[in-house]
Amino acid sequence: MLKKKVLSKSFIEKWKEFVDIHPNGNFFQTPDFVDLINSVPNYTADVISHKDRNKIKGILVYSEQKEGHGIKGYFTNRCIVYGGPLVASRKNKDTITSFLLRELKKQTRTIYIEFRNLFDTTGMKKTFENCNYFYKPHLNYIVSISPVPEETILLLNSSRRRQVRKSLKSGAEIINPSSIEEVQEFYQILVQLYKQKIKKPLQPWSFFNNFFLNKNIGEYFLIRFEGHIIGGIMCPIYRDTIYELYIAGLDEVYNKIYPSVLATWAPIEYAAKNRLKYFDFMGAGKPNHNYGVREFKSKFGGKEVEYGRYLFINKPILYKIGKLGLSLYNIIT
Repeated sequence: MLKKKVLSKSFIEKWKEFVDIHPNGNFFQTPDFVDLINSVPNYTADVISHKDRNKIKGILVYSEQKEGHGIKGYFTNRCIVYGGPLVASRKNKDTITSFLLRELKKQTRTIYIEFRNLFDTTGMKKTFENCNYFYKPHLNYIVSISPVPEETILLLNSSRRRQVRKSLKSGAEIINPSSIEEVQEFYQILVQLYKQKIKKPLQPWSFFNNFFLNKNIGEYFLIRFEGHIIGGIMCPIYRDTIYELYIAGLDEVYNKIYPSVLATWAPIEYAAKNRLKYFDFMGAGKPNHNYGVREFKSKFGGKEVEYGRYLFINKPILYKIGKLGLSLYNIIT
């Protein structure tokens, strides 16, 4: 795993400014995201930069992740990049992008590297391929928020609007947690969801705790009914966009309250009230594959996009073994 480096204040300020003014700047390429990841056991994050005359021309934030120690950690050691790289301009763009991609390979020894794109990277595709990354189609939905808050509910299809209104009429509430205990209730719902259905790694509790403690990076929206937390969503916020990072609801138990629908509606409503422009669902599965979650997300008025992902397999044998065998540990990457 990475050694957590100490960066100068002047560099961090330049880094923040670069991401702030970049047209594709996003939360996952910021110092705040790096600090959040570095607060988690077995997870580390770092930044690679390209400079010209002491001015940043390109940024790439990446995180190395593994689940525990021993054989489980060995087979889950991976590198994930969200929403990067960010390169300043068209001039020398291919050269700068290539530098960042190749430098990433030098700095990480994980089983694989995966880029999860948050914007159209068509112009970078050939550079990625030249660096031995291959493209994987992957869908997403992005909701453009109405500038008239009262009209935002009309983004949802009729069944979703009806479910939101029925939930609220039945006594469900959308709240921002006032205590860490409420966040813990939400986290336990997530733990069960990932263990029983999703069967993928879930960030440890410290990640969710530290997100709650840092009031400047986003919001929790929890669903409360009859004094209990029955669902919620964790949403980083950056510039004009609010992101769905983790969501869960006790839909089978409270099947007439629709906690997951209400949790999804909450950040859309928040965005409208706070003049944000976009709600990013952060992924909707592979094209041409049946995926119930994509069907669910499609009902909230978002535009379907295919920004895809890039994959570089650094250790092919371990990658194949991990894909085939890690279901024994309920971890399939």
